[in-house]
Amino acid sequence: MRIDILTLFPDSMRAVLGESILGRAAKKGVIDIQCTQIRDYTDNKQQQVDDYPYGGGWGCVMMAQPLKACLDDVMTKAGPRKSRVIYMSPQGRPFNQAEARRLVAEYDHLVLVCGHYEGIDERFIEECVDEELSIGDYVLTGGELAAMVVTDCVCRMVPGVLSDTECYTGESHWDGLLEYPQYTRPEVWEGREVPEVLRGGDHAKIEHWRRKQQLERTRIKRPDMFAAFRPDEADEKLLLELQRERSRMKLTETVTCRKAAMEDMPAILELLSGARKRLKKARVDVWQGPYPSEETFAADIARGECFLLLYGDEPSGMFTVEAPGAPYYEAELTDGKWHSEAPYSVLHRNVVAGKFAGTGMADHEMRFIEETALNQGARALRLLTHKKNQPMKHLLLRHGYRFAGNVELIPEPGLSGTRQAFEKVLK
Repeated sequence: MRIDILTLFPDSMRAVLGESILGRAAKKGVIDIQCTQIRDYTDNKQQQVDDYPYGGGWGCVMMAQPLKACLDDVMTKAGPRKSRVIYMSPQGRPFNQAEARRLVAEYDHLVLVCGHYEGIDERFIEECVDEELSIGDYVLTGGELAAMVVTDCVCRMVPGVLSDTECYTGESHWDGLLEYPQYTRPEVWEGREVPEVLRGGDHAKIEHWRRKQQLERTRIKRPDMFAAFRPDEADEKLLLELQRERSRMKLTETVTCRKAAMEDMPAILELLSGARKRLKKARVDVWQGPYPSEETFAADIARGECFLLLYGDEPSGMFTVEAPGAPYYEAELTDGKWHSEAPYSVLHRNVVAGKFAGTGMADHEMRFIEETALNQGARALRLLTHKKNQPMKHLLLRHGYRFAGNVELIPEPGLSGTRQAFEKVLK
């Protein structure tokens, strides 16, 4: 791709276009950008390129003669090519990604004419210009900035300029959507974390998340683009997911955690009742008998190991963390092995109220659980969960827990005693 820019300020444009990615591509011969001084082609000694407009008015108009002479020389030097002469003008067709793709696909030589002052002689436009392009509905002092915008946008799509086509096909505007958000190190900055999905290494989940972000960002930031976007079947499914997520409750109050007291028992039993109903609906045969009971939680509270999660003042979850060395628990694996011999706490009876599903409340709870274990002197956390309790297992894996093996408990009548063991080494 060769681009010739007709301008009154070639040195300034060379300084910009000769740097960074375009500069390196030009050195490799992938693209050829030439900035030509229009004044060198005037036929008067003063190198005059403009004159007063017929009919009067403010300012001056660039003359046709030096523009035409400059264009003729540029076309001769370029040789036989698929050329397109473009005048950068506020009256032109709006330039966008689709226009850039068209220019790359259809031509290997662009001539960008930069006007100045009050514009250029209309006769040059009629005689020599193939089309006019505008980078926005505003007026600049000259066409140089617009020409650099077009040059940069077009050249980065020329094969060999960027390392891979994915460098631009996944960006904003390529397929009618804005780009997904990007992150780099550190993992936590000013209290803001990189989304967990991007740290997990599951490329299918990452692509799923990124596409959803593209759809949602476009809907919010550019409703005009979103209205014109035509989703395929896969995008329609993602849009339904997003609609369901938007309808979920949003956390606007502070989430805190404290030790439970006996006066919290009604709230604890209510949380337990809701959990039992959800497990039954999901066909997970656990907590469907007398266990856990009010006496179970009373004992947890007496030991100071039962904790209540609060959303503002509202009980939103609970958990019990058994301190290292306590005599109440020892799970023997029927297969596999624990990953650490460090002092460990054990997680029991963790619940999040159903109304908080999908809000991130479970992530808050997991952080409080780990803080509690560390405060107890533990350097690892262990727990057992039912093999069919998929939401819990997904939560554990998302927070860095590892499967250790299986455990056989003495089952309640009619219920399975098989549990899966998970462990996390704490930092």
